[in-house]
Amino acid sequence: MSDILVVDRLTVELPPGSDRRYAVEDVSFSVAPGEIVCVVGESGSGKSVSSFTVMGLLPREVKPVAGSIRLEGEDLMNASEKRYRELRGSRMAMIFQEPMTALNPVKTIGDQIEEVLKVHTQMSQAERRARVMETIGQVNLPDPDQIVRAYPHQLSGGQRQRAMIAGALALDPALLIADEPTTALDVTTQAQILQLIAELRARRGTGVLFITHDFGVVAEIAHRVVVMQKGKVVEQGLADDVLNRPQHPYTQMLIGAVPSLTPADRKPLDGAPVVLHTKNLRKVYSSGGLFQKKRVVEAVKDVSIDIRRGETVGIVGESGSGKSTVARCVARLIDPTAGEVAIDGGDYAKLPERALRDHRKRMQIVFQDPYRSLNPRRTVAQSMIEAPVNFGMSQAEAMSRAGDLLDLVHLPRQSLDRFPHQFSGGQRQRICIARALMPQPEVLIADEAVSALDVSVQAQVLKLFDEIREKFSLALLFITHDLRVAAQICDRIVVMQKGAVVEQGPTKDVFAAPKHPYTQALFAAAPGKQIGNRI
Repeated sequence: MSDILVVDRLTVELPPGSDRRYAVEDVSFSVAPGEIVCVVGESGSGKSVSSFTVMGLLPREVKPVAGSIRLEGEDLMNASEKRYRELRGSRMAMIFQEPMTALNPVKTIGDQIEEVLKVHTQMSQAERRARVMETIGQVNLPDPDQIVRAYPHQLSGGQRQRAMIAGALALDPALLIADEPTTALDVTTQAQILQLIAELRARRGTGVLFITHDFGVVAEIAHRVVVMQKGKVVEQGLADDVLNRPQHPYTQMLIGAVPSLTPADRKPLDGAPVVLHTKNLRKVYSSGGLFQKKRVVEAVKDVSIDIRRGETVGIVGESGSGKSTVARCVARLIDPTAGEVAIDGGDYAKLPERALRDHRKRMQIVFQDPYRSLNPRRTVAQSMIEAPVNFGMSQAEAMSRAGDLLDLVHLPRQSLDRFPHQFSGGQRQRICIARALMPQPEVLIADEAVSALDVSVQAQVLKLFDEIREKFSLALLFITHDLRVAAQICDRIVVMQKGAVVEQGPTKDVFAAPKHPYTQALFAAAPGKQIGNRI
């Protein structure tokens, strides 16, 4: 049986002034029916550009200049936009990384899936609706009658991703391109999505081109692997060969950077003083009004956590488990409903906003997305000195401290005069960490701070967090859904489910013998366990 997709010596040129001439250069790979081919590499490797070229979705200033792309034998290099519109949805489809931005917020899920059928078929309205319900059932979404009437914001992240897959598969395309579709998902939801894609591939014979930087995902689903670096293919072959016998130094480096599920050796800190203490922390949300039934959601239920000076405590759990809500209550970005939040004995849980100035200085937070954390119109220096100057530090002293902290996070001091868009994602996160350290906090909160980073950059940032914690004797509260990350950086682990702590203890103990069924389920769902065992 002939290949569904053949990319042969593809070269895509970048606009003048870019950091290199070609986004991808002389790239060749293929996808057979029923085959999952994973394209892996760091940000900037060209893996997403390759997939967007296949779909005809490149921006106008980025152009393919050599090579060929054949979809079921048809050459797409010179295809018109009209022809691409005919092919997208019918013969090839794409699942994007962030379903909340890919789905239309003002249209129901049912209408968005049905739109594909309206454009590409002559089905009647009744036939279209039947097909929509069938497709929603195939991706295992609960209560299809409710899902078709729901808007994207009314679904969870995993449900939105399933809805987008349903839309992509509505017309049984021969090729499915998945661009980082599981990056932001927790391990159990990720496992479900990967299983779903594998089942649909097997059932329909669909060829899948899967773009990812996560080797755990690659180990779970790939038949073949294509490794890209700086726009070129440096290695490709059967998944077993690439994962277990990598030949190229870059592939070896990427696999070596995958954090292990075996916890790192960390010295006990039992004698260190408790810096952060929460007791019976609760957060309740209520909605509804005069014409709606009142709905009460207990997002956090009686959470008690202690963090000692120089200690890293990780909170793990699925989306909706309450881990980020705990972080926001601790930082007083939202007000707790009840309970205590104490730093060195002072309770900040019930203080009014105007009395929180000291609390803000003593506790800082690093968020998941460095793109949105930094003001694009302000230089790095302006962003970094704002907090200490507000707390009374002179501008000259603040600038000096900003330079020292850039040294600490391994960025040149010249970065102070640059804007956020001039940095990579990993560099922006380093800037966010340096900014958080400017007020000299006692507690640092990292809320999914490495989840969107490549494995090699992730390893560097995790090492940086450890260096900073040790240098400043910080209490570090680390929120993550990635058990591999938690194993490498956390002294103790707190496992949350539906707002409650179900298990906590030293990382080594929890990883060696998880006691609660939910914790056991999290470990069972972790992708690529064979990689973690080998490293």
